[in-house]
Amino acid sequence: MKYVISVVVLLFSVIVHEVAHGFVAYKRGDSTAKLMGRLTLNPIYHIDIFGSIILPAVLLLIGAPAFGWAKPVPVNMYNLKNPKRDMIFVSLAGVTANFLLAVSAGLIMFLIRTFGADVSVLVSVYIIMQYVIVINIVLMIFNLIPVPPLDGSRVVLFLLPRDLAQKYAKIERYGFWIILILLMTNILWKIIGPAANFLIKFLSGAM
Repeated sequence: MKYVISVVVLLFSVIVHEVAHGFVAYKRGDSTAKLMGRLTLNPIYHIDIFGSIILPAVLLLIGAPAFGWAKPVPVNMYNLKNPKRDMIFVSLAGVTANFLLAVSAGLIMFLIRTFGADVSVLVSVYIIMQYVIVINIVLMIFNLIPVPPLDGSRVVLFLLPRDLAQKYAKIERYGFWIILILLMTNILWKIIGPAANFLIKFLSGAM
């Protein structure tokens, strides 16, 4: 059952992440995602065969935490009102959405602990909220790593001077392999573990 919960929460979380990108882009002048029907929580429009199905399944089979991604939402930066500034907002929208999901789950857990700990159905909700916190905090911090095409790299790209940005952008051709190596080794958790553990404990009320 925990595997099912992990996959469902993961899929919902990565979809919210991508919809947030598209929504902020739409608000800043780019209708690309809206016109392609991507501003929806319907998973059919967001599932990436490898990132949403194969990778999470493999990780769960080997006993690793569920992890993955949804199909990236298309954004045309040249439609944005202020392309350089607005792309930073668009890039940070996904991780902000994940953080808000985790905070909301933490609030629900607090309310259950305070007012409804003895209600049996709320125990199941409490457990699910723990998954929501863990998965969304890990997604948030992971996506802030400045390795293209992760969100953190998009922020760095638009903050760098043009010549450095062009050189930095060339890393993207190797980005997938860098991310895969980080995922398949213990390096990833060494990078994000301390911050993730702190936020998970704090939001779960374990501190």
